[in-house]
Amino acid sequence: MSDDLSSAARLIAVLDHLGLGRVHIATQIPGDIAELAAANPDRLAGIVLCAPFYLDPAPFILLADRVLMVSGEHGPGFDVTVRAAARLPGAERHVLDGYEAQTWSDVAADRTVELTEHMTGFLARFVADAPRSPAIVGSHAEISYHIEGSGPALLLLPLFHAPSQWTPAIPLLARHFTVVSVGGRHLGSIALLEDRARVPTYQAMFRNLIDTIAPQQGEAILDVGCGAGSLDRLLAQRLGHANPITAIDVNPFYLKEAEALAAEEGLADAIRFLPGSAETLPLPDAAFGAIFSVTVLEECDADRAIAEMVRVAAPGGRIGIIVRSLDLPQWWNLDLPEPIRRKIAQPPRSVAEKGVADASLYRRMRRAGLGDLVSCPSLLTLDRPGGALWRPREDYTLSLLTAEELPIWHAARDEAEQDGVLMVAWPFHCAVGTKPRASQR
Repeated sequence: MSDDLSSAARLIAVLDHLGLGRVHIATQIPGDIAELAAANPDRLAGIVLCAPFYLDPAPFILLADRVLMVSGEHGPGFDVTVRAAARLPGAERHVLDGYEAQTWSDVAADRTVELTEHMTGFLARFVADAPRSPAIVGSHAEISYHIEGSGPALLLLPLFHAPSQWTPAIPLLARHFTVVSVGGRHLGSIALLEDRARVPTYQAMFRNLIDTIAPQQGEAILDVGCGAGSLDRLLAQRLGHANPITAIDVNPFYLKEAEALAAEEGLADAIRFLPGSAETLPLPDAAFGAIFSVTVLEECDADRAIAEMVRVAAPGGRIGIIVRSLDLPQWWNLDLPEPIRRKIAQPPRSVAEKGVADASLYRRMRRAGLGDLVSCPSLLTLDRPGGALWRPREDYTLSLLTAEELPIWHAARDEAEQDGVLMVAWPFHCAVGTKPRASQR
């Protein structure tokens, strides 16, 4: 099946394969079902948007009375759902009191009972089909599925970075629904990470990072926070078997997907995937000559993570780090009035209390004892509106605009697309430092 097939087309193919005309659906990434909601609203019964961070309400306007938005009381999703509710009359909101929902929060584990009770009560208002397929586990249209429970079908699309995904909630949901958990490289954050790794400017930023680290033949390489392993596969293809690559991630969901994707590309023996936290790497001292970490230190104790990378680096080893930039503006290549331009210049905020997403990265690396610091901030540019990474970026921006501003945005966007200059760009902080040799201390 073509890689260009949309997520909506793949989901419809899975529904048809399972004999489902109309289903309940739950997701944290509304862009995964936006096209389905707009083009095939008859296939959707109740819709749960679970702690969304990027939400353009437009595709759900005609289905507003079938939408439940769940958010934390704190975190970026709260404001997103407040703004969306103003444009979705009839939609229902539920706030998890005292809960801070970030992209990496494990909401289904942290608030299992409260979340499932509200989902169950809301979805009971709508009629959905039960699957006729006897299959429990399978794959269709390059989307994997796992079925348990009985009753009306509830499709659970992948959550963002949540380590346990929906797993803690499934036994409770399966008492009322036939729960169909779907996944694979075309949905959720796996699709975002895979799409990001295909962006030319992102590949250029990563190539520059590796060129600056300059792994020597035979040096062991460590990726701290590998996600779907997208960058590790690019690196393995570039280096061949000249350097053993170890990839660490705290998220078992990502590790499982990363191993499967590496195997699909014939790279299973080129990358060793291991569970582990950036703050307490399960690795010996001075074991790696080259270490990198890409957009991970926003989500943890950055200073502890940098110290751990220094610990496992060999004397003279190079450490490269990339983080998102919240202290510099993003920009859209659109002809917009200045008030709108200022409003959309602020990138989405998602950073832990002790994380780093600003220029303090450079001083933190120096304080950790790294020398010969090479600082190389980079600009990531997206120009494919159909890409998985584009949709959440635009959805977030659209959620910031008022009803009066939206037509101005769409007119400017359409003009830029017709002229072939539609793009959005945002900066990243990036640096490479060297662990001193004993004689240099």
